[in-house]
Amino acid sequence: MSNASNPFGQVLVAMVTPFTADGEVDWPGVEKLIDELITGGADGIVVSGTTGETSTLTDPEKIRLVEVGKEVAAGRAKIITGGGSNETAHAMQLARQSEKAGADGNLVVTPYYNKPTQAGILTHFRMIADATDLPVILYDIPGRTGVPIKYETILRLSKHPNILGVKDAKGDFSEVSRVLNQTDLLYFSGDDANVLPHLAIGASGLIGVTANVAPGPYRVIVDAVNAGDLATATAAHKSLEPLVRAIMTHVPGTVAAKYILHGLGRIGSPRVRLPLVGPEEWEAAEIENEIDLVQGIPGLDLRNFRPDRNAAAGGALPRVAGTTR
Repeated sequence: MSNASNPFGQVLVAMVTPFTADGEVDWPGVEKLIDELITGGADGIVVSGTTGETSTLTDPEKIRLVEVGKEVAAGRAKIITGGGSNETAHAMQLARQSEKAGADGNLVVTPYYNKPTQAGILTHFRMIADATDLPVILYDIPGRTGVPIKYETILRLSKHPNILGVKDAKGDFSEVSRVLNQTDLLYFSGDDANVLPHLAIGASGLIGVTANVAPGPYRVIVDAVNAGDLATATAAHKSLEPLVRAIMTHVPGTVAAKYILHGLGRIGSPRVRLPLVGPEEWEAAEIENEIDLVQGIPGLDLRNFRPDRNAAAGGALPRVAGTTR
């Protein structure tokens, strides 16, 4: 699928939000990372998504991330906001503010903790989609939200003119095929380990965490699949496997991605905000053991990987708290 038929792009990075050691947003670090990711092959950047620690960002920080993203991207990539909330009115407000700030799209997660019925989920997404002209990607991740977006609900939502895509972190490949057959929705893999399988059955692209560290191989996989070159796509998939395991299996992906990016000198601090904390000694050791297995990823030189367990320890309490109005 060409990017001409996909307004979001195909290789989207769920970007971490670089913080200073005391937990404030490192704005120069944000600019540097966005530029690196776009140069490395990303078509789009999701700011203030789950990986960006949206739960502990304030609304002004979320809006500023969109503004900075647009400034740095300068038309080279799309900037998509992670505009979800478990309060519909708040999500609608964030959508309007993000649109005004220049966002190119809105990634909206299923309401979490409330555990609404499918009727509530349907109404929630429709009202957010109605609130602006931003194209919406539904984010289906029941492992975090407690409830799935059921197939029948996805079909009904697909009829909304502003709802254009789904980020799938449910892992039900038969349902992916079913939705692709029955709708025109764009499907994005939301599971780093399953990017190639998703693309192989017709997904439009990916929204990835591991791509913070290595966007290049995902560019290779997408381009190879589009060209019908399964061998090249499979080789890139295999080279990514230990890196995906390092980032996605021992601690939350945000924590591991920041730990590795800092160890590579690409962000100034591995700090995360509480209740997230840096890896404990044994978790850090597991991440480092996986990194030792990574080979043959173009543009990723791990010879200078210098992890700092002390810098990563604990979590920060920022000066300004809260994400609601």
